[in-house]
Amino acid sequence: MQGAAVREAASDERAGLERVFVEHQARVFRAAYRITGNAQDAEDILQTVFLRLARQAEGTLDVANAASYLYRAAINSGFDLLRARRGRLSVPLDEAAGAPGALPGPDVAHEAGEIRDWLRRALATLPPRTAEIFALRYLEGQANRDIARRLGISRVSVAVSLHRTRQRLQDELGQWRRGRR
Repeated sequence: MQGAAVREAASDERAGLERVFVEHQARVFRAAYRITGNAQDAEDILQTVFLRLARQAEGTLDVANAASYLYRAAINSGFDLLRARRGRLSVPLDEAAGAPGALPGPDVAHEAGEIRDWLRRALATLPPRTAEIFALRYLEGQANRDIARRLGISRVSVAVSLHRTRQRLQDELGQWRRGRR
């Protein structure tokens, strides 16, 4: 009798995990893709996030906070991946051509790609919380009040962090551009 109860509980757990996956996989993938800029990396992050969730102790799947947990896990995993690649400056040719949609010309496309790569590397050097706030605001388009609520901090803290981060990135971008000339 006890074995049947265990199997039933495990079955319920798998069904809950499957439901969470179906509901949130697209959002997790988009968040990871926005951070990494690479579909293969985003797929890897998607799998990693859900494997971590599946490996949690049985009975601890909290579906009420799943959306927030999964989203933050995707963003943090994306930044972890970028930090791990921080020293790697070369990009494979098939990844460099990755963004869909045609840009006006090769020089514009090249510069836009370089700036995207620079921004990803720059974001990877930020403290995790700062990078997360920046990503939520400028890559995900969330309002400051929503970011504050999600992270459990004040709107003022969000605004100050964003201002300082923008200023830092603008200064670094200026130096990077001057160094290219």
